[in-house]
Amino acid sequence: MIEPLNPAGELKEVVWQIFFEIGKPNLVDYFPMLKKIDPNGSKRHLEALIQKLFDFFDGVIQRRLQLRTEKGCVRCNDVLDYLLDLIEDKNETLDISLVKHLFLDIITGGSETTSSTLEWAMTELLRNPEKLSRAQAELHQVIGKGKTIEEADISRLPYLEAVLKETFRLHPTAPLLLPRKSGEDFPIGGFTIPKGAQVLLNVFAIGRDPSIWDDPDEFVPDRFLGSDIDVRGRNFELVPFGGGRRICPGLPLATRMLPLMLSSLINIFNWKLEDGVIPENMNMEEKFGLTVQKAQSLKAVPIPI
Repeated sequence: MIEPLNPAGELKEVVWQIFFEIGKPNLVDYFPMLKKIDPNGSKRHLEALIQKLFDFFDGVIQRRLQLRTEKGCVRCNDVLDYLLDLIEDKNETLDISLVKHLFLDIITGGSETTSSTLEWAMTELLRNPEKLSRAQAELHQVIGKGKTIEEADISRLPYLEAVLKETFRLHPTAPLLLPRKSGEDFPIGGFTIPKGAQVLLNVFAIGRDPSIWDDPDEFVPDRFLGSDIDVRGRNFELVPFGGGRRICPGLPLATRMLPLMLSSLINIFNWKLEDGVIPENMNMEEKFGLTVQKAQSLKAVPIPI
């Protein structure tokens, strides 16, 4: 098998194709009896894409196993090394197949979602320079201009937290979350959801509902200052990670990594838009798929502070 010239780029493209395939309309969603027929070919396409990921993971694992047998090998001490240690110790019910499935969950669930939210947050800040300046001023005052951010600092940055909450409201990564299944017949709003029906929750519409939010289409982080609303599933007007027992397991990681990444980007650098674009003319179109991404990637130039 020929090694790809840009393995990271190929991996990103396959992950995006998986999100696109899952997110596009499918007759089976409306007529479950067609599931075995697979009229849209979605199941076949998904299986082929997931197999591509498994082949990629298998190559990484085999190269690591080969490296571990070489004399003078220096351990990477990363997740893969520790998982391979568990397999070799034979003390856990773990094998290579489970490791590849674990990586599938991590890559598909934690890569595009986090990067997409970060891109939207930067987009909104660059589109609203006064809000970017305010977030930077908070960082300069609390952390120090140009300094790196520690996890312990996040709780001292309320405006940065408000910026991320507002980003989640306007640009939820998974606009319909993941499908649920009704456990029983359930009457709501004059309708009855039958037992076994697939249920999708439109958090994109909830986040822009004018009966809940003032100026719902505007980027206004201040609405969350002094508010108890958070993203942990307790406030149903803001549930980008879902809620209940099936809440996104990546929530703790995302709520730590996103503030660290965003604050580092805007505390260490100033930013200017590329190609003469001005904030008022920024393209805010969204790309169709399971996740809401920008149709055109954000292009900005970092300027060290």
